[in-house]
Formats: sequence, C-alpha cells, structure tokens
Amino acid sequence: MSKVQVHVGSLADMGARFAGAWNRAAAGEKVNETHVTFLALQSMLDTLTPKRLELLRYLHQHGADSVRGLATALERDYKNVHEDVAVLESAGLIVREGRKLAAPWSEIQATLALA
Repeated sequence: MSKVQVHVGSLADMGARFAGAWNRAAAGEKVNETHVTFLALQSMLDTLTPKRLELLRYLHQHGADSVRGLATALERDYKNVHEDVAVLESAGLIVREGRKLAAPWSEIQATLALA
C-alpha cells in the first residue's frame, strides 16, 4: 500500500522528518515514505477540498491522459479542474508525466498536532 502522510507543522518539523529519514537511510535502512507538510491548518483544508479529494480518488483509480480528459470524466468545468490539478500538483499529491496525471497514493494520512 502506497500512502502519503500529510502534516500541519513548521519548517523545523519538516526538516526533522527529512533528517530522520536521511539518518535511517545512511544506517542502511530502506526508507520509502512520502510526506507533505502544510504550514497552517487552513492551508491544508483549502487544498484538500471535497472536490479535490474526489479528483484524487478518480486519478488513483483511473489516471488521466490530460486535464481536459479528467474534466470530461468528472463532468466538471475544465478551468476549475485545471486549477485543482495545479494546486494538488504543487502540493505534491498529483504526479504528472508529460500530460498524464496520476495519484499513486492508496491512502492519505493526515496528522495534526495539538501541541
């Protein structure tokens, strides 16, 4: 199962995760993990809207040959889907190879620290 871990935290938190993975890899441990860090909860919520989550689910199951093909499959306006793809790709949640789009994650785990 391929998963992406989504966090709300600081740049220091992100750096600590990177350093930990680096040290584990340097010690010979296999490290295969993907993290996305948002600096604020509102930023994460603004990115992971219900429509964008629907788009990620579709891409995970079917992939898409283009943004236009994705918009057609989802029966949504091209401009809105294009914007959603740009936001999700910028966040690291969509993978693009040429025009083809994919969401290789079978699971998105969100973590929010209270302290």
